[in-house]
Amino acid sequence: MTAMTRSSVSVPEVLLYVAFELGKKDWKLAMTSGFGVKPVLKTVPSGDWSAVERALTLGRQRLGLSAAAPVISCYEAGRDGFWIHRALTARGVSNRVVDSASIEVNRRARRTKTDRIDAVKLVTMLVRAAAGERTVWREVRVPTAADEATRHRSRERQTLVRERTRLINQMRSWLATWGTALPPHATGEWWTTVRDWAGAPVPPEVQARIARAAARLRLLAEQIATLQVAQRTTVRAAAAETPVARLRRVKGLAATTISVLLDEGLVWRAFANRRQVGGMLGFAPAVYASGTQEHQLGISRAGNTRLQSVMTQLAWRWVRWQPSSALTLAYQRRCGDSARARKVGIVALARKLLIALWRWAVQQIEPAGAIIAAA
Repeated sequence: MTAMTRSSVSVPEVLLYVAFELGKKDWKLAMTSGFGVKPVLKTVPSGDWSAVERALTLGRQRLGLSAAAPVISCYEAGRDGFWIHRALTARGVSNRVVDSASIEVNRRARRTKTDRIDAVKLVTMLVRAAAGERTVWREVRVPTAADEATRHRSRERQTLVRERTRLINQMRSWLATWGTALPPHATGEWWTTVRDWAGAPVPPEVQARIARAAARLRLLAEQIATLQVAQRTTVRAAAAETPVARLRRVKGLAATTISVLLDEGLVWRAFANRRQVGGMLGFAPAVYASGTQEHQLGISRAGNTRLQSVMTQLAWRWVRWQPSSALTLAYQRRCGDSARARKVGIVALARKLLIALWRWAVQQIEPAGAIIAAA
């Protein structure tokens, strides 16, 4: 009698891999069924999902797949944001949003670049990523629609603050050309009382320009104040034992800082470890090591620039308001009284501080030696 055995080797499911090369007027789709299969290309109008469905059906037919073959897609993160990702997942497509800066590029001085070439390359990389190659690219954590909408408030405030600083610097420059300066306490129609190098009033045209800039400054101040009130209200209304409430109890953390930390993804990105938290911030050392050559290239600029700005400011405040914390004591021991060492070391403190705040907000691990108010 012949024994019947069942093979333990499973046949992989045949999938349709689709890469979207997004444009303002149209999208180019590159479709394949796996390694070594020539991609099928199709161009559809931007945002036309009926055309996308027809292109997917055509791709399945040309590649010899069943009409029910699952679809895995990808596109580069850019100006379109994440609405395309949500539209694809709502249609049963497993989508991945790719960090554009992590995609491999040809290093030749004059290389051909077209949407067709980019789409074909992207879909071949998608096949590699789906097969388990982890270093082929970096994927973007997609926020929920609520989280994405919430972070507009903190980002708008940062934009308005930069605009306010730009206007003030412009007024200082205008006055400097007449040998005078911005008054330290500028109130009312102060530009009418300013005198130039010879003691005469600045020309009416300059006064009129400053008056218009001052009007824009007043509007900016009102909008910034409105956003700050909204941020404080949200932070204070947070329920106990939530990440927001825990961060609020830490001495030195203002409502605006907490809003930026949470809006930029300290919690919703669901980090698995401290390296992922540090990777979002950046501020990592860059090294060039090849053969016998090895150079320190300084601190890498990669990372979330909005978060970098806030964390640098917070690190300086942390040294002042948390003098007995382990992070502050280590910073003082390492940097001492050297001004240059303190400016460089504050970047490392900012990175470590973000990790400590993440552990406190998510894992409820208190920063060593920090002053934290009772719940």
